[in-house]
Amino acid sequence: MIVKVNVKPGSSQAKITETEVDGEKTLTIWTHARAHDNEANKAVVEALAEYFNVSKTSISLVRGGSSKQKTFEIK
Repeated sequence: MIVKVNVKPGSSQAKITETEVDGEKTLTIWTHARAHDNEANKAVVEALAEYFNVSKTSISLVRGGSSKQKTFEIK
């Protein structure tokens, strides 16, 4: 499954919301982690693993490593 994610790093709250635009679902993830030393990406992987109830190793970043708009693959 491919998941598109908007990341809000350095947020005062940690939460996930789901929106649908033109039939395409996008998750927005707010995380306390800063976008420094890959901390925000790691926090997003942890959040996705909990959200979809899968292991962290089954989630891989496909696109957007240094962007706020990312694409993940969940196996």
